[in-house]
Parts: sequence; structure tokens; C-alpha cells
Amino acid sequence: MEEPTHHQPSAFKCGECGRSFGDEADLRTHLMEHLEAPPQSSEVSAAANPKRTGKPTSMKKPFQCDECGRKFSQKANLGVHMRTHTGEKPYECNICDKKFAQLSNLKQHKKVHTGEKPFKCDTCGKKFTQLSNLNQHERMHTGEKPFKCDECGKKFTQLSNLNQHEMMHTGQKPFKSDMCGRRFAQLSNLIQHERIHTGEKPFKCTTCGKKFSQVSNLKQHEKVHTGEKA
Repeated sequence: MEEPTHHQPSAFKCGECGRSFGDEADLRTHLMEHLEAPPQSSEVSAAANPKRTGKPTSMKKPFQCDECGRKFSQKANLGVHMRTHTGEKPYECNICDKKFAQLSNLKQHKKVHTGEKPFKCDTCGKKFTQLSNLNQHERMHTGEKPFKCDECGKKFTQLSNLNQHEMMHTGQKPFKSDMCGRRFAQLSNLIQHERIHTGEKPFKCTTCGKKFSQVSNLKQHEKVHTGEKA
């Protein structure tokens, strides 16, 4: 009599679509499909891939970014990626005029105005506009860190944090300041740096009205009003 086969649980879950994988490498390959391909309906996806087995296949990526070296399988996706370097934001919210580099981000943003939050955490009840944000939030409760650095073994709850961390090992700094030429590994650090040049201070104290260029400085300042020790 044959022994019953025990299947390993799918430990690695995609934050974008909820699909689960038993192997981290398969998840990371799958995530590239979200980064590269525009959203499709299930009918369109099935029609385009009638023999798809569910396991991602390797794709040729002939289109390379001159700024950071990242490669893409489609020229259109390279064009979308280039907006991270140029700062171009062609999609504008008709309610608050905020602009976005991608149409999908604009659609997600509009839920801020409608208040729609269809995804709820079973542990604490907090609701989210996106499934990926819910999955990311739930790792706070579980302590799960499915994304591991191949160089040093450090683990992360988000793939984006792993990608940023890996730049420490490679020395890659794709984001350049137009003002002084200084380069940064993360776009958020470039944005923060450019406030030195522009003088922008978007973070305002609700108690006294003082403004700051960094949210960390605002939080430190607020302790003056609360009496909390720095």
C-alpha cells in the first residue's frame, strides 16, 4: 500500500493578487508579471495564454533602462518605468488634482475620496483599499518575512524593502538629483533630499503651525508640546 502524499503548504503569498506559492523563487518570478504587465481580466489572460500551466515562464527582456540598467520585455513597460526617473505624472485626479505616473495608481487613489475599503483584517478589523496592503499589514500580526536577501540572509516583510536593501550590496543608485547630481538608492531619499534645494516643508505641526521638510523632524518637534522626552 502506497504512503499518502503530503503536500507542502503554500507559504509565500502574492500581495497583489493573493496567489500562493510553495517556493520563494516562484513568488519572486510571479511578482515580475505584476511589475511588467498591465492588469488584465481573467478572460483576457486566459485567451492570451490558453496553455498556461500556472507556473511563470522566463521572458526575454530586450528593452533596458539607460538610467539604472533594469530590463523589460515590452517597450511600453520601459516607458512606464522611465517615469520613476523623469518624475512624469500624466494621470491626474479630477477631484483633488493630484497626479500619478500610472493609471492603476490613480484608480487606487480615488478610493481615498470614495472611502471604499473592501479588504478587512480578520485579526484587528482594520480595513484597506487594496488587497496588497491588507496582506502586507497582516504580516505585522504574524511576523512573517517571506523575502530573503541572497547576500546576507536578512529577511523582509515586503519585496520592495528587499529590493531597496539589495542596493546596499550592489552600490546601485539609480535616482539622481537634477539640482546637484547627487545619487540615491531610493526614490524617497531623493525626494527628501531635493527639499533642501526647494525649501519645501510639507509637514505641518497642528499645534503651532511650524513646518518641516521631514516627517521624522515633525514627530520630534511634537514632543515639545506633549512633554514627551526626546
